[in-house]
Amino acid sequence: MSAGNVRYTETKERSAELLRQVIGHMGKHAAAFNPVTFTVWYEYSAGVNAKLAAAIDALAAQSLPIDDKAIGVLYQAHVASADAKAVELIGGEMQQLMKSIAQSASQAGDQAGEFGAQLNGLTAALVSKDEEQLASSLSEVLAGALEMRASTDVLQRKVAEGQSEIDRLRHALEHARGEALLDPLTGVLNRKGFDQKLDELLSQPTGADGEHYLVMLDIDHFKKVNDTHGHLVGDRVIQALGEIMRTSVTNPQHAIARYGGEEFAILAPQTSLEQSIQVAETIRRRTKAMKFRHRNTKELNLSVSVSVGIARMRPGDDAMSLISRSDSALYRSKAEGRDRLTCAD
Repeated sequence: MSAGNVRYTETKERSAELLRQVIGHMGKHAAAFNPVTFTVWYEYSAGVNAKLAAAIDALAAQSLPIDDKAIGVLYQAHVASADAKAVELIGGEMQQLMKSIAQSASQAGDQAGEFGAQLNGLTAALVSKDEEQLASSLSEVLAGALEMRASTDVLQRKVAEGQSEIDRLRHALEHARGEALLDPLTGVLNRKGFDQKLDELLSQPTGADGEHYLVMLDIDHFKKVNDTHGHLVGDRVIQALGEIMRTSVTNPQHAIARYGGEEFAILAPQTSLEQSIQVAETIRRRTKAMKFRHRNTKELNLSVSVSVGIARMRPGDDAMSLISRSDSALYRSKAEGRDRLTCAD
């Protein structure tokens, strides 16, 4: 997209002032110091997102906490959705491009009409056998042929340029749509992306290749990790789990998402319970084997675990019922001691 479509245009001096404001906001509220929180407060401080500002001011007016959950809601509602503006801008560029091509085609059409009239004049001159009229008509036809060729060349060039530009805009559109569905901390799908993929899963019939499963994972005692080691270490734990999941889920048809906070999900179509358990167990074991350094001593003394719940999609399931069963299985894992996997009934 053109430079005029860049989302942030502040100068270095202005952005430095905004950085001080953002740090002030982040220090006053309970949300983690991560890119999502930073983006929310940056857009608020810069005054570039009126709806976001109104939502934050409304929370402040009611003395409601602006914690991780609130930041997540604000980001999805007012920042991630703003990427739709990129799609709109790309659509506008596409319209301008097609208008330019259509204008060239119209001009070529007008030229073709004039050339047709000149050919008719030449035909009449041939019939009349008037040498003077014939010479004049021949001159007009020759001149018209040159103009027609030039007009056609312009149209062909416009079409070729247009095809190249259409390809560029298509790639930009795909990129903008994809970016709007990704969690910025982990690079896996965000909640919006999860919802879209879940809708696709629910619409797919099961077949001979297997059934559809939803796997939910939650980091055990994550609040304690944040309280003891700080939010930066907490973010590293979340990022590491995202990486473990990306390298453990090898089926290209399966999707990984950060469902919210420290909770993740795997959408696994056309598979078996045994395969779903195998992948989830691999993630659970690899997560438990991770070691993180203490923020002060730098010793490798922090390890984490995950609890897992798996549910099979049943006939008649909607998003709520499938998520509910998987979540119930997950919390049975929590209740029975954590660091384990439970399958829904």
